[in-house]
Amino acid sequence: MSADRLRIVLQRIQNAADACGRPAPALLAVSKTQPAEAVAALAAAGQRAFGENYVQEAAAKRAALADRYPDLAWHLIGHLQSNKAAQAAQTFDWVHSVDRPSVIAALARHRDPARGPLNVLLQVNVEAEPGKSGCAPEDLPALAARVAAEPTLALRGLMSIPVPHEDPELRRPAFRRMRALFEQLAAQHPGVGTLSMGMSDDFAIAIEEGATLVRIGTALFGPRPPKP
Repeated sequence: MSADRLRIVLQRIQNAADACGRPAPALLAVSKTQPAEAVAALAAAGQRAFGENYVQEAAAKRAALADRYPDLAWHLIGHLQSNKAAQAAQTFDWVHSVDRPSVIAALARHRDPARGPLNVLLQVNVEAEPGKSGCAPEDLPALAARVAAEPTLALRGLMSIPVPHEDPELRRPAFRRMRALFEQLAAQHPGVGTLSMGMSDDFAIAIEEGATLVRIGTALFGPRPPKP
């Protein structure tokens, strides 16, 4: 079942990329709230990158699967509180939700240099949505410079979650703005190559607008288990 779902999702991604003449983006399997064995089943089918919202949940899964699948890449895609930065720096290979100087400093301080730099995406609240995490577009240059100055961090790109309009087509302007910001950032920082945007219901539009990584959960795992 997991192998079938993965094959179908990868084919849908490839079809969307072919339709607009763009390279197929990488797939991040959003495994938040899924049990470790569900991650293992998808890993057995070949998936290697997994996205989590909560630091402690991800740390437990990584520990549970480390012996069987030591090569998995773990991405934090949820909001990161400063008091969780130490554990996040130790648990994850990528953090997508960096949006303020205090988090940059904490991640840099707690990342073990022996593990290599922590890959960082700056999260942008591109539509200035009230109550949503992410920096303002005008804050990107200063935040990018701070990340780039830290030897234990590697600036890799941008992430955004547009306003969840019922019609996914209405999200296109936000995706287009993100691509413009991404291209501006990449022109200033040679290591930038990842634009994380697009989920299960809008990834085709995100690919058209330049996504290099899409985040998909339900189509891979099925409905999320109910919270206890």
